[in-house]
Amino acid sequence: MNAFDQFVTWINDPLNWTNPGGILERLGEHLFIMFAALPLALVVAWPLGVSLGRSSRGGTAVVVLSNLTQAVPVMALLVILPLTALGFGKATVIVALAVFAVPPLLATAYTGLREIDPEVRDAAKGVGMSGWTRLWRVELPLAVPYLASGLRTAAVQVAATAALASFVNGGGLGQIIAAGFGLGLATGGGQVLAGGILVVGLALLVEGLGALLQRLVTPKGLRLSKL
Repeated sequence: MNAFDQFVTWINDPLNWTNPGGILERLGEHLFIMFAALPLALVVAWPLGVSLGRSSRGGTAVVVLSNLTQAVPVMALLVILPLTALGFGKATVIVALAVFAVPPLLATAYTGLREIDPEVRDAAKGVGMSGWTRLWRVELPLAVPYLASGLRTAAVQVAATAALASFVNGGGLGQIIAAGFGLGLATGGGQVLAGGILVVGLALLVEGLGALLQRLVTPKGLRLSKL
């Protein structure tokens, strides 16, 4: 059988879905890694990006920090971090992916606050709003499209890159691909193809849900202004 025939056979075998180490278990691990890495990146990137954006300073620092984190490949982190106290496993993958997710979250948070019309801030001050009130009731709602866009981008990146978790025994859908390669392409080619399609499908699903979420959380007036 060719790889496609092997894929059809493998993906339609119920045991490959439900057995230990099957699709459902690996998908659960993949989602766990995603939902752990993204919040970790958020608690670092959004407060920093919002703070720098409000102060109208630090643009260079944002660019430098984003470039530095992008310049360090996830694979390099997965090689280095196991040598620390994190060791092998999911914790290493979560930290590596969180670092990878910081640039889009940081850059969009900074841009979202910087793009707010100064007259809007002045009007909020004029009606007596405090700094915190302006942030929560005026500035963050206006920055929501940027924040949602950054979250969408970061989520897709993490969903796709989490497949590398298999290199440090971190689980996830990448383990299916690694197991297929371990069997050799003549035997495991269909499993490799299945793992790749599952990762791509998950990334596309995250992209679609992210686009929907971005539209839902964007205030109607801001959506109409872009038409």
